[in-house]
Amino acid sequence: SSSFCLAKVCGQLSVSSVMAAIGEMAVLAHKFITAPQASSSSFCNVIKIGTFCRTVVWPCLPPLLMYQYIRGKDEDMYALEVLYAKSGSKDAKAFYDSARLNGSGHWRLQQDLETIRAAANAE
Repeated sequence: SSSFCLAKVCGQLSVSSVMAAIGEMAVLAHKFITAPQASSSSFCNVIKIGTFCRTVVWPCLPPLLMYQYIRGKDEDMYALEVLYAKSGSKDAKAFYDSARLNGSGHWRLQQDLETIRAAANAE
């Protein structure tokens, strides 16, 4: 049925002509990727770009990723603080309990884990 749908979408084209077109696109994509290695000067440029990526770009990635992770955590904790402040509650552990294992102290996770526990231990 998939070949019928493919032929129907492509109009009157047969499945073999569609597959031939996909094959041509794959060959074209391969030529596009391997073209920079065609001459010795462009091959040297590939080496230069690779060296630049290894020495400049790659060492910058881990600090940027850590920065994004910390920003995301900070934003989540700020949202929890605002929720706690606007709720008027005096029990901060109801929103985030740091004594719980592996970050499961977030109020939504506590609620989800309680739902799972209640369903698993239903009698």
